[in-house]
Amino acid sequence: MKKATKKEIEIIKEAFVEKYSDAVTELDYKNDYELLIAIILSAQCTDKRVNIITPALFEKYPSVYELADASLDDVKELLKSCSFFNNKAKNIIKMAQSVISDYEGNIPHIQKELMKLAGVGNKTANVFMIEFEGANLMAVDTHVFRVSHRLGLSDGKTVEITEADLVKKLKGHDLHIFHQAMVLFGRYICKAVKPDCDNCMFPQVCKTTKSFKPA
Repeated sequence: MKKATKKEIEIIKEAFVEKYSDAVTELDYKNDYELLIAIILSAQCTDKRVNIITPALFEKYPSVYELADASLDDVKELLKSCSFFNNKAKNIIKMAQSVISDYEGNIPHIQKELMKLAGVGNKTANVFMIEFEGANLMAVDTHVFRVSHRLGLSDGKTVEITEADLVKKLKGHDLHIFHQAMVLFGRYICKAVKPDCDNCMFPQVCKTTKSFKPA
């Protein structure tokens, strides 16, 4: 696959900033505790599904203190319609316990500290920092990975390589905007199956148009 030229990269950056500069996550949350859990649950699960699950979870466990003492079986029951709910239930309870023991009950707002928590990897930490702090970071989920490859911004085989490619090519103070933009663009336009090419902002830039089968 051809890589995007410098001119094409500028076209992509300008279009994303123009359309998505005010974009935020579609996950529902009221505070940093709820946001972190919602992001953990969203791994390989839709935001829509997470938003259906979390109200009951947060009502019963409104903070790390209640969640730290929660029954694993009860949390599993609340998460059962979420993918990988068994592991996620274990992780969010462990996360709450660690926040209490290591951070005096306060969710850390430092990337490296977040990654010490159960269920929190690089992507989850970055998404949290982007959403809550407006941090100049890039996070690569399935949508960002797909969009970046289709637009020729990366040919990396892993999330880590793709993230490094995007940070290098989209360098500046707008990485958080590009993350949100690529998530929403990938979710609603540049979909995995039957992409909506008629409403694409980049027909002149896309590197994979010819490989798409007509809907």
